[in-house]
Amino acid sequence: MPNQPKNEALFRLPIEKILLFLLLFSLSILFIAFAIGYVFTRNQNGANGVYLPPLFIINSILLFISSLTINKANRAYREDDTPAYQKALSITMGLTIVFMGAQVIAWLYYKDTLFGEDIGNGVNYLYAISGLHFAHILGGLPFLAIFLYNAYNKMREPMTVLLYFSDPIKRMRLQLLTIYWHFLDGLWLFLVAFFLLNMLL
Repeated sequence: MPNQPKNEALFRLPIEKILLFLLLFSLSILFIAFAIGYVFTRNQNGANGVYLPPLFIINSILLFISSLTINKANRAYREDDTPAYQKALSITMGLTIVFMGAQVIAWLYYKDTLFGEDIGNGVNYLYAISGLHFAHILGGLPFLAIFLYNAYNKMREPMTVLLYFSDPIKRMRLQLLTIYWHFLDGLWLFLVAFFLLNMLL
């Protein structure tokens, strides 16, 4: 059966892709469960929606821009544009660090306001969901840092630049990081819209 290895190759995925897709699927189920739990808790107690700190909305803008900049990094990688690649990764890292700092400020500054609302309104879900999202941003940060480090320290000579941009493994891993980043950004936008809608209803 000479065609069998070729057919089998069609279904063969790198282990990194399989693991990422499993992670994203698991996270989707987990966050859906949290959202359902929040709605159930709020309805059971007949409470108002949780107050959403304005910094959460500002953070949405930061994450949205970071999605655009990591896209620019991918485009620069495909075009072998070292300065644009370095700049895009640097901005993505900067926006992510600002997001994390603003998130900590939001938790601390609005703590009294949040917990001063109606008992049973599910405010613990806001902290749990945003905290879980924060943890996964933190988990992706080392991978982004590795790309940023390599962009400045392994791309100084024309030959090393050529080898870097022609490496299919690095390209695939950058794409996977981008998918992960887009997922977390989209998830955050969904969560903010979800809590805003519940606050208004």
